[in-house]
Amino acid sequence: MIPAPPSFDLNDRRARLDLPSRGLPERPVNERLRDFAEVYLPVDEGWAIYEASRCIQCAEPAACQLACPAHNAIPRAMQLIARGDFLPAAELYRQTNSLPEICGRVCPQEQLCNAACVRCRTGAPVLTGALEFFVADYQRRTQGVKIPTGPTTGHKVAVVGAGPSGLACTDQLLRMGHWVTVFEARAAPGGAISYGFPNYKTPHNLITEIWSSLAEAGASFVGHTLIGKKKTVNDLFADGYDAVFLGVGSGIDAPLNLPGENLPGVIKATDFLVRANADRRNLPPRQRTGVHVGANVVVIGGGDPATDCARTAIRLGAEHVTCVYLYTEAEIPGRAKDRRLAAEEGVQFEYLVKPVRLITGAGETLAGVECERITLTDLDDEGHRLPITTPGSTFSIKAETVIVALGYYPDPIITATTPGLRTQKWGLMIADRETGATSRFGLFTGGDAVTGPDLVVNAMVAGRKAAFTIDAYLS
Repeated sequence: MIPAPPSFDLNDRRARLDLPSRGLPERPVNERLRDFAEVYLPVDEGWAIYEASRCIQCAEPAACQLACPAHNAIPRAMQLIARGDFLPAAELYRQTNSLPEICGRVCPQEQLCNAACVRCRTGAPVLTGALEFFVADYQRRTQGVKIPTGPTTGHKVAVVGAGPSGLACTDQLLRMGHWVTVFEARAAPGGAISYGFPNYKTPHNLITEIWSSLAEAGASFVGHTLIGKKKTVNDLFADGYDAVFLGVGSGIDAPLNLPGENLPGVIKATDFLVRANADRRNLPPRQRTGVHVGANVVVIGGGDPATDCARTAIRLGAEHVTCVYLYTEAEIPGRAKDRRLAAEEGVQFEYLVKPVRLITGAGETLAGVECERITLTDLDDEGHRLPITTPGSTFSIKAETVIVALGYYPDPIITATTPGLRTQKWGLMIADRETGATSRFGLFTGGDAVTGPDLVVNAMVAGRKAAFTIDAYLS
């Protein structure tokens, strides 16, 4: 039974301002380190009603709504949740967000909606992300999620890649009445969410449920199909598809380019996270053996993948995990919240540190990482700060395992086999950011394949925008 709304008048902004946040409860560190279950403790309807009641209902468009890449109607959602109307709130989120149960968990709200919340001036913001995934989960748990489909248009669309942009594009195209087939290089949908994100960050069963809703609405899934290799974009058009959306992301790890990077014990972030976190049934035989880490692990790089690698290594039994990053914490592109959780779990962060070589031990094994401390120059004319080595600052960190998490590039195979598709630096596809249109007629794209590694919510938004363009193109 849903608790009654608060006893005070929900229109009383003064009363709302007086409510302190109860926070989103987390599992104790010693407990969560023993497994890969979600970090957050379950919350109930009373918690959601109370937290949503803290929203003072700024006039729309509210600052939080403008700061959200999806432009979710956050004040209206908070109003519904404060009244106990969880299902209408979930449907409201789904009008602008195809993956609210995912984005609510992984979006850096502290840089987006929460940062814009006017309550930050005097205290803690409303926990909008937690409330977003609460109502989305509540809807799936209580009544399921049925995607409404429009009258059949007879048009066939191929979506290449089943990550956030591809899933969002598929969701919208189905609502418009188009037939959609999703081609994916791996065995299961989800992209980086299923194969890269640890379960403690995003429960993998959510992707199964999301795909189930898409399949019930008519989407078809073709796995183990790398478009660009045996089957090309030209082949898709020849097979009768009227439009193609490329949501292939950026999944090729940037190289380390240091002496010793081919030593045993050096592993790239993608391979590490896949082998440590993905469902074994959905992996090729070479990746089903899992991954072994030594007592001492060094993660080279910053951002969320580096933090995910470090936290995963701790859960796999590493005793000392150090994450080294060339710049300061202020320049790190990932979530501060995840770094805070990592620090609680025992990860050490070394900033303004430059690895210079990997140290070879006895028997050609990995023994450690030699590093130098650096300082940063003042901003140059292009707004960049350059790293300068500090003389006499060389030191080493012991390591039996080194994980390289320096960023990602798109797989060049699809662009190399698609005539007429223009690319730019690092092989990123050139496309209109508002429409997803490429230089090839009938071919659309969006997400990390265009921007490089970016937020899940931005990829999701790009997929939705492309779907509207595709629908107009087909019409």
